[in-house]
Amino acid sequence: AIIGGALNFIGSDALFGRNWGADLDIPCLHFEACYYQAIEFAIERGLSQVEAGAQGFHKVQRGYMPSTTWSAHWVAHDGFRAAIERFLEAERRGIDEEKNHITLAASPFKKG
Repeated sequence: AIIGGALNFIGSDALFGRNWGADLDIPCLHFEACYYQAIEFAIERGLSQVEAGAQGFHKVQRGYMPSTTWSAHWVAHDGFRAAIERFLEAERRGIDEEKNHITLAASPFKKG
């Protein structure tokens, strides 16, 4: 019986993790399905990168360092679009600061 799984997409030289789900709460299943199996799959196929998706400080402890991601959205209402744009400008600054902090302070990789 299937108890959980991860949805990944294969690019020309990368595996992109995007979603996961499970029917049972099993310790470490999320990490096995989303990270460890993805890394193994990528290595077996000679892919140079596994992009684990946005968010999640827990990813740093598993060797995933933050990287910038992009998305595109269309918002019909002018006022709502303007409010979202203002929020995103402020959010970008905070994300950049957090990314820099994680990269400098929390990287599991040897420095130098």
